[in-house]
Amino acid sequence: MATQEDDEDYINPPEMILPDEEDEGKSLTMLGDGAVTQQHCIRSIESTVVIRQLPSEGISFQLWPAATTLVMLLENHRRYPNKNLLTDLFTSGGNDDRKLKILELGSGTGLVGISAAVMFGANVTVTDLPQVVPNLQFNVEANADVVARKGGTVNVAPLRWGEDDDVKVIGREFDIVLASDVVYHAHLFEPLIETLRFLLNGCEKMAFIMAHSRRWKKESVFFKKANKFFDVETIHTEPPKEGSRLGVVVYVFLGKKLKC
Repeated sequence: MATQEDDEDYINPPEMILPDEEDEGKSLTMLGDGAVTQQHCIRSIESTVVIRQLPSEGISFQLWPAATTLVMLLENHRRYPNKNLLTDLFTSGGNDDRKLKILELGSGTGLVGISAAVMFGANVTVTDLPQVVPNLQFNVEANADVVARKGGTVNVAPLRWGEDDDVKVIGREFDIVLASDVVYHAHLFEPLIETLRFLLNGCEKMAFIMAHSRRWKKESVFFKKANKFFDVETIHTEPPKEGSRLGVVVYVFLGKKLKC
Protein backbone atom coordinates (compact mmCIF):
# COMPACT_ATOMS: atom_id res chain seq x y z
CA MET A 1 0.00 0.00 0.00
CA ALA A 2 1.31 3.44 -0.88
CA THR A 3 2.22 5.97 1.76
CA GLN A 4 1.62 9.71 1.93
CA GLU A 5 5.11 10.34 0.59
CA ASP A 6 4.52 7.93 -2.31
CA ASP A 7 1.32 9.58 -3.53
CA GLU A 8 0.65 13.32 -3.28
CA ASP A 9 -3.04 12.71 -4.01
CA TYR A 10 -3.40 10.98 -0.65
CA ILE A 11 -6.52 12.22 1.20
CA ASN A 12 -7.21 9.81 4.07
CA PRO A 13 -4.85 7.82 6.34
CA PRO A 14 -4.90 4.04 5.76
CA GLU A 15 -5.55 2.06 8.93
CA MET A 16 -5.84 -1.57 9.85
CA ILE A 17 -7.61 -2.86 12.94
CA LEU A 18 -4.96 -3.09 15.62
CA PRO A 19 -4.94 -5.09 18.89
CA ASP A 20 -5.59 -2.00 21.03
CA GLU A 21 -8.73 -1.06 19.09
CA GLU A 22 -11.31 -3.40 20.55
CA ASP A 23 -14.90 -2.39 19.85
CA GLU A 24 -18.14 -3.78 21.19
CA GLY A 25 -18.63 -7.25 19.76
CA LYS A 26 -14.95 -7.73 18.95
CA SER A 27 -12.06 -9.28 20.88
CA LEU A 28 -8.46 -9.27 19.64
CA THR A 29 -5.63 -11.57 20.76
CA MET A 30 -1.93 -11.37 19.86
CA LEU A 31 -0.24 -14.73 19.29
CA GLY A 32 3.43 -15.50 19.79
CA ASP A 33 4.14 -15.94 16.07
CA GLY A 34 2.97 -12.41 15.23
CA ALA A 35 -0.50 -13.54 14.22
CA VAL A 36 -3.55 -11.69 15.49
CA THR A 37 -6.88 -13.41 16.07
CA GLN A 38 -10.17 -11.58 16.28
CA GLN A 39 -13.46 -12.87 17.62
CA HIS A 40 -16.38 -11.10 15.95
CA CYS A 41 -19.72 -11.51 17.69
CA ILE A 42 -22.82 -11.76 15.47
CA ARG A 43 -25.46 -10.89 18.02
CA SER A 44 -28.53 -11.50 15.88
CA ILE A 45 -27.80 -15.22 15.78
CA GLU A 46 -25.68 -15.46 18.96
CA SER A 47 -22.63 -16.72 17.09
CA THR A 48 -18.95 -15.83 16.91
CA VAL A 49 -16.61 -15.80 13.90
CA VAL A 50 -12.88 -16.15 14.57
CA ILE A 51 -10.41 -14.58 12.14
CA ARG A 52 -6.62 -14.92 12.01
CA GLN A 53 -4.59 -11.99 10.69
CA LEU A 54 -0.93 -12.19 9.65
CA PRO A 55 0.15 -8.52 9.56
CA SER A 56 3.77 -9.28 8.68
CA GLU A 57 2.68 -11.04 5.47
CA GLY A 58 1.15 -7.94 3.86
CA ILE A 59 -2.08 -6.02 3.41
CA SER A 60 -4.11 -9.00 2.17
CA PHE A 61 -3.56 -10.75 5.49
CA GLN A 62 -4.88 -7.89 7.63
CA LEU A 63 -8.35 -6.81 8.64
CA TRP A 64 -9.40 -3.35 7.46
CA PRO A 65 -12.24 -1.12 8.69
CA ALA A 66 -14.30 -1.42 5.49
CA ALA A 67 -14.68 -5.16 6.11
CA THR A 68 -16.08 -4.67 9.61
CA THR A 69 -18.36 -1.89 8.32
CA LEU A 70 -19.80 -4.24 5.69
CA VAL A 71 -20.29 -6.99 8.28
CA MET A 72 -22.00 -4.46 10.56
CA LEU A 73 -24.32 -3.38 7.74
CA LEU A 74 -25.23 -7.00 6.96
CA GLU A 75 -25.72 -7.66 10.66
CA ASN A 76 -28.03 -4.66 11.04
CA HIS A 77 -30.04 -5.89 8.08
CA ARG A 78 -30.20 -9.34 9.66
CA ARG A 79 -31.44 -7.88 12.96
CA TYR A 80 -33.74 -5.20 11.55
CA PRO A 81 -34.92 -6.32 8.09
CA ASN A 82 -36.59 -3.07 7.06
CA LYS A 83 -37.76 -2.70 3.49
CA ASN A 84 -34.68 -1.39 1.70
CA LEU A 85 -32.30 -2.32 -1.09
CA LEU A 86 -30.50 -4.92 1.03
CA THR A 87 -33.79 -6.60 1.87
CA ASP A 88 -34.55 -7.06 -1.82
CA LEU A 89 -31.07 -8.37 -2.56
CA PHE A 90 -30.82 -10.82 0.32
CA THR A 91 -34.28 -12.31 -0.13
CA SER A 92 -34.04 -12.83 -3.90
CA GLY A 93 -32.36 -16.20 -3.49
CA GLY A 94 -35.27 -17.51 -1.44
CA ASN A 95 -37.87 -17.05 -4.14
CA ASP A 96 -37.45 -20.60 -5.37
CA ASP A 97 -36.60 -22.16 -2.01
CA ARG A 98 -32.90 -22.22 -2.70
CA LYS A 99 -30.08 -20.78 -0.63
CA LEU A 100 -28.42 -17.53 -1.52
CA LYS A 101 -25.22 -17.93 -3.51
CA ILE A 102 -22.66 -15.29 -2.59
CA LEU A 103 -19.25 -14.54 -4.09
CA GLU A 104 -16.67 -12.43 -2.27
CA LEU A 105 -13.87 -10.75 -4.22
CA GLY A 106 -10.55 -9.92 -2.61
CA SER A 107 -11.58 -11.75 0.54
CA GLY A 108 -8.30 -11.28 2.41
CA THR A 109 -8.96 -12.76 5.85
CA GLY A 110 -12.45 -13.89 4.84
CA LEU A 111 -14.39 -12.07 7.57
CA VAL A 112 -17.11 -10.75 5.26
CA GLY A 113 -17.76 -13.97 3.35
CA ILE A 114 -17.63 -16.24 6.40
CA SER A 115 -19.93 -13.90 8.34
CA ALA A 116 -22.40 -13.81 5.43
CA ALA A 117 -22.50 -17.61 5.35
CA VAL A 118 -23.25 -17.67 9.08
CA MET A 119 -25.82 -14.87 9.05
CA PHE A 120 -27.80 -15.95 6.01
CA GLY A 121 -27.14 -19.70 5.85
CA ALA A 122 -25.76 -18.97 2.38
CA ASN A 123 -23.49 -20.86 0.02
CA VAL A 124 -20.47 -18.58 -0.17
CA THR A 125 -17.33 -18.67 -2.31
CA VAL A 126 -14.44 -16.58 -0.95
CA THR A 127 -11.63 -15.67 -3.33
CA ASP A 128 -8.27 -13.97 -3.44
CA LEU A 129 -4.82 -14.29 -4.98
CA PRO A 130 -3.22 -17.75 -4.79
CA GLN A 131 -0.70 -16.67 -2.14
CA VAL A 132 -3.53 -15.44 0.12
CA VAL A 133 -5.60 -18.62 -0.17
CA PRO A 134 -3.80 -20.65 2.60
CA ASN A 135 -4.70 -18.17 5.36
CA LEU A 136 -8.15 -17.76 3.89
CA GLN A 137 -8.58 -21.54 3.99
CA PHE A 138 -7.32 -21.55 7.60
CA ASN A 139 -10.04 -19.10 8.63
CA VAL A 140 -12.73 -20.99 6.74
CA GLU A 141 -11.78 -24.22 8.49
CA ALA A 142 -11.61 -22.46 11.87
CA ASN A 143 -15.27 -21.46 11.44
CA ALA A 144 -16.53 -24.62 9.74
CA ASP A 145 -18.64 -25.71 12.72
CA VAL A 146 -20.53 -22.45 13.18
CA VAL A 147 -21.09 -22.14 9.41
CA ALA A 148 -22.50 -25.68 9.26
CA ARG A 149 -24.75 -25.11 12.30
CA LYS A 150 -26.33 -22.12 10.55
CA GLY A 151 -26.88 -24.05 7.32
CA GLY A 152 -24.22 -22.30 5.24
CA THR A 153 -21.17 -23.42 3.29
CA VAL A 154 -17.93 -21.63 2.43
CA ASN A 155 -15.67 -22.65 -0.44
CA VAL A 156 -12.26 -21.13 -1.16
CA ALA A 157 -10.94 -20.45 -4.66
CA PRO A 158 -8.06 -18.46 -6.18
CA LEU A 159 -9.19 -15.58 -8.37
CA ARG A 160 -6.96 -13.12 -10.19
CA TRP A 161 -9.04 -10.21 -11.48
CA GLY A 162 -9.05 -9.87 -15.22
CA GLU A 163 -7.80 -13.43 -15.79
CA ASP A 164 -10.36 -15.11 -18.04
CA ASP A 165 -9.48 -18.65 -16.96
CA ASP A 166 -9.90 -17.87 -13.26
CA VAL A 167 -13.16 -16.02 -13.78
CA LYS A 168 -14.67 -18.73 -15.98
CA VAL A 169 -13.88 -21.38 -13.36
CA ILE A 170 -15.70 -19.31 -10.73
CA GLY A 171 -18.65 -18.72 -13.08
CA ARG A 172 -21.47 -16.26 -12.63
CA GLU A 173 -24.04 -18.40 -10.83
CA PHE A 174 -24.35 -16.06 -7.86
CA ASP A 175 -27.04 -13.83 -6.42
CA ILE A 176 -24.73 -11.33 -4.74
CA VAL A 177 -21.08 -10.31 -4.97
CA LEU A 178 -19.41 -8.75 -1.92
CA ALA A 179 -16.10 -6.93 -1.44
CA SER A 180 -14.42 -4.50 0.92
CA ASP A 181 -11.37 -2.28 0.43
CA VAL A 182 -10.61 -3.59 -3.05
CA VAL A 183 -10.07 -0.21 -4.76
CA TYR A 184 -6.61 1.08 -3.87
CA HIS A 185 -3.98 0.05 -6.47
CA ALA A 186 -4.52 1.90 -9.76
CA HIS A 187 -3.15 -0.96 -11.86
CA LEU A 188 -5.96 -3.18 -10.54
CA PHE A 189 -8.83 -0.84 -11.48
CA GLU A 190 -9.21 -2.19 -15.00
CA PRO A 191 -8.87 -5.91 -14.07
CA LEU A 192 -11.47 -5.49 -11.31
CA ILE A 193 -13.89 -3.78 -13.72
CA GLU A 194 -13.33 -6.55 -16.29
CA THR A 195 -14.20 -9.16 -13.67
CA LEU A 196 -17.28 -7.22 -12.57
CA ARG A 197 -18.44 -6.86 -16.17
CA PHE A 198 -18.25 -10.63 -16.61
CA LEU A 199 -20.24 -11.17 -13.40
CA LEU A 200 -22.83 -8.38 -13.57
CA ASN A 201 -23.49 -7.75 -17.24
CA GLY A 202 -25.16 -11.05 -18.02
CA CYS A 203 -28.88 -11.60 -18.40
CA GLU A 204 -29.37 -12.62 -14.77
CA LYS A 205 -29.78 -9.91 -12.14
CA MET A 206 -26.80 -9.82 -9.79
CA ALA A 207 -25.65 -7.12 -7.38
CA PHE A 208 -22.17 -6.12 -6.25
CA ILE A 209 -22.03 -4.66 -2.73
CA MET A 210 -18.74 -2.91 -1.98
CA ALA A 211 -17.54 -1.21 1.19
CA HIS A 212 -14.85 1.34 0.39
CA SER A 213 -12.46 3.48 2.43
CA ARG A 214 -11.41 6.35 0.20
CA ARG A 215 -7.71 7.17 0.54
CA TRP A 216 -6.50 8.76 -2.70
CA LYS A 217 -8.01 11.10 -5.29
CA LYS A 218 -6.94 8.69 -8.03
CA GLU A 219 -9.69 6.31 -6.92
CA SER A 220 -12.17 8.57 -8.72
CA VAL A 221 -10.82 7.05 -11.96
CA PHE A 222 -12.22 3.67 -10.92
CA PHE A 223 -15.68 5.09 -10.24
CA LYS A 224 -15.75 7.03 -13.52
CA LYS A 225 -14.97 3.83 -15.42
CA ALA A 226 -17.42 1.81 -13.34
CA ASN A 227 -20.27 4.22 -14.09
CA LYS A 228 -19.91 3.46 -17.81
CA PHE A 229 -20.90 -0.16 -17.23
CA PHE A 230 -22.88 -0.22 -13.99
CA ASP A 231 -25.61 1.65 -12.15
CA VAL A 232 -23.91 2.66 -8.90
CA GLU A 233 -25.81 3.69 -5.77
CA THR A 234 -24.58 4.70 -2.33
CA ILE A 235 -26.50 2.83 0.37
CA HIS A 236 -24.51 3.64 3.52
CA THR A 237 -22.05 6.31 4.63
CA GLU A 238 -20.24 5.92 7.92
CA PRO A 239 -19.00 8.99 9.83
CA PRO A 240 -15.18 9.27 9.88
CA LYS A 241 -13.39 7.90 12.89
CA GLU A 242 -10.95 9.95 14.92
CA GLY A 243 -7.86 10.68 12.83
CA SER A 244 -9.64 10.11 9.51
CA ARG A 245 -11.11 12.67 7.15
CA LEU A 246 -13.59 10.32 5.49
CA GLY A 247 -15.67 7.38 6.66
CA VAL A 248 -16.40 4.08 4.93
CA VAL A 249 -18.95 4.23 2.10
CA VAL A 250 -20.95 1.21 0.92
CA TYR A 251 -22.06 1.05 -2.72
CA VAL A 252 -24.29 -1.23 -4.76
CA PHE A 253 -23.38 -1.86 -8.41
CA LEU A 254 -25.93 -3.27 -10.84
CA GLY A 255 -25.17 -4.18 -14.43
CA LYS A 256 -26.65 -1.98 -17.14
CA LYS A 257 -29.82 -3.56 -18.54
CA LEU A 258 -29.18 -5.83 -21.52
CA LYS A 259 -31.56 -7.07 -24.19
CA CYS A 260 -31.53 -10.85 -23.72
